[in-house]
Amino acid sequence: MKQFFLFSTFFVLLQVVLLKPASAQNSTPYNTAFGLFLDLGNGGTYVGPHVKHFFTAQDAGQAMVLFGNDITILGVEYSYNKAIPNAGGLMWNAGIGPQVLFGDGDTGFVIRPQVGLEYKVSQIPISVGFDWRPAWTISPGSDFEAGRFGLTFKYTL
Repeated sequence: MKQFFLFSTFFVLLQVVLLKPASAQNSTPYNTAFGLFLDLGNGGTYVGPHVKHFFTAQDAGQAMVLFGNDITILGVEYSYNKAIPNAGGLMWNAGIGPQVLFGDGDTGFVIRPQVGLEYKVSQIPISVGFDWRPAWTISPGSDFEAGRFGLTFKYTL
């Protein structure tokens, strides 16, 4: 029941974010994108749906629900995005956000800073990204895992 409530809350918030119109979109390659997120590296591999939405020309929010190794992860992040001059569709990004992990009757809280690259393919609505995403576990216990990475494949709107 607790997980159902959290999933429901997550998707309601996601809908509110997506219904809010974006502003200052002149320099962004897209407004909103949906796709697949892979979180991999040391430890487990987690896969699930992902959405990214630009609120301004550089500021974006993203959310994901990931599954793997009998764990479910809910995450939201803020990212600052900037086009790389003369690189046609390539941007760098940096951000941070919390994730909540559910599995084996336990709940964990993780902070995820990230820095990476995203490429919006010209002429077709596809974007791919690669991020370095270390994981800092806050509870239960404390741990830091530097060898974590994200890979995204998105359909852009």
